[in-house]
Amino acid sequence: MRRLAVVLLLCASVLPAASARATGERGAPGPPLPLESLFDNTAVSDDARPEEADFDGRGASLPARDLAAAGWSPGRTLTVQGARLRWPDRAPGEADNVVADGQRVLLRGRGDALAFLVAGTAGRDVSGTGTVAYAGGGTSRYELTAPDWRRGPPATKAVAVPHVNTLCGQLSERARLYVVTVPLPRGREVASVTLPRAAGLHVFALSVRATADGWTGSWAAATSGRPTVGPWTDRTLRLVVRASAGGERVRLRFDNTFAGTPVRIGRATVAVRGSGAAAAGTPAPVRFEGAAGVEIPAGAQAYSDPLAFAVPAGADLLVSFHLPGTVRAAPVHALALQRSYVSEPGDHTRDAAGTAYPGRLTSWPLLTGVDVGGGPGSVVAFGDSITDGDRSTVDANRRWPDVLAARLRAQDAVPRYGVLNQGIAGNRLLTDRYPGDGPSAAVTGVSALHRLDRDVFAQTGVRTVIVLEGVNDLLSGTDSDAVTDALEGIAGRAHARGLRVLGATLLPCGGRDGCTAAVEAERAAVNDWIRRTGVFDGVLDFDAVLRDPSAPARLAPAYDSGDHLHPGDAGLAALARSVDLTAL
Repeated sequence: MRRLAVVLLLCASVLPAASARATGERGAPGPPLPLESLFDNTAVSDDARPEEADFDGRGASLPARDLAAAGWSPGRTLTVQGARLRWPDRAPGEADNVVADGQRVLLRGRGDALAFLVAGTAGRDVSGTGTVAYAGGGTSRYELTAPDWRRGPPATKAVAVPHVNTLCGQLSERARLYVVTVPLPRGREVASVTLPRAAGLHVFALSVRATADGWTGSWAAATSGRPTVGPWTDRTLRLVVRASAGGERVRLRFDNTFAGTPVRIGRATVAVRGSGAAAAGTPAPVRFEGAAGVEIPAGAQAYSDPLAFAVPAGADLLVSFHLPGTVRAAPVHALALQRSYVSEPGDHTRDAAGTAYPGRLTSWPLLTGVDVGGGPGSVVAFGDSITDGDRSTVDANRRWPDVLAARLRAQDAVPRYGVLNQGIAGNRLLTDRYPGDGPSAAVTGVSALHRLDRDVFAQTGVRTVIVLEGVNDLLSGTDSDAVTDALEGIAGRAHARGLRVLGATLLPCGGRDGCTAAVEAERAAVNDWIRRTGVFDGVLDFDAVLRDPSAPARLAPAYDSGDHLHPGDAGLAALARSVDLTAL
């Protein structure tokens, strides 16, 4: 009876309420040491031996089998948000993380951010302040927040597994790990990092995210969701993308964001487009750390090796990649407004002709970036459907960031920046319309606040961000104070990264269902705040450009696509022409 009572007590203890205990001494003074030598907690267990791990101080742990199924195998280096992080090379039941308690971690490197692979076990977010020491002297402080491994937001997770191991059996409950970045002063070499003192804040890996020196982002698309696709088995996808900037080298970026399982790319090529699915010449193969293909773990990304390949500025490129396995759901940018292609069975990445590509795509799966060598860096256009180009002409590249890129290419007064479109149709500042986990028909993205790190700060060569977002929040009933608080938070976080931030006023929506007088009043309040507060480094008064002078709550008829919310081609071009290029 006494044994049964003990078991029942242990079973009750699996609730995520207590902070974790460590398995060894913490916070000991001394010289900085490699992170893995400081591990004092065990988070990962074998399904058959859950008692060998105790992540949260209640006997619960992460299943090793689930992590392996996600591609997170011991010792594997993963790239998340542009940072390379090594999953601990430890067997299940061995210490694999450190509970942050002021330990000094040996870490060297220069970059724009520290990247932490973390999770909290206190049943809530866990925060603390740590210190960075620099080679040659000097320190700075940073704030680190780890979301809870069982209650934290799916939208910002790096990876989720479908089970939690406990002393009383395996629970069908999702557990999550997070990658959190904190800004660093550019150019200074990190010598060591002192972790915060924060009970329940676990650190699995730590790195300095290197800056993309020598690269400019030429094309990018934000992952708007992970819907069911195909299924594609032994198919080659040939995606059409427009290079905003040119260069003599190229590299590609693929993201497996929001996924629960790895995806394998067998081979990939890049070519300048001829017409349709046909290349202007033989497609050039890219490699991944010297290999022809790559497996991308759940939640991670893969960059191709730099390739000597001339990318003409303003040209259409064909990025072709073979999927040798079966893909039933994939991270996509849903509103491509560009027809791409799906092949008949087989690896057709090297085909110059388009005859093997009978299928059509209206989204951009998996591919999230094309970078070119050299150049001055990039401008990120961060927003919703108006930035995404909703209602513009398909296959014509008439989104306002496209027109802005064309203006930059045609002048010499300012640097010819790449322009990266990170708009998502239907996106909101504050609400995750796509939940951030699992296959879903929702393809309107996680909130702007939740995707800011991935879609702005981690973009190649970003120098300036233009923010045009908030009208969907107002139409859903959010008030102007909440919208301006979110915009101020975005500007503050971007400034902490050393970025220039331009705020765009919200366009009128009079005449559209739901755009009531109350919504118009809130929009006017937001625009007044944008114009007068000085939160942004500059203001793009898009409202003034497109509103009807005789009815300022409506779009001017010449600029209205017809739905009274989205500009048509003429309106999008007017937005791009109104941008003072020197403000960039």
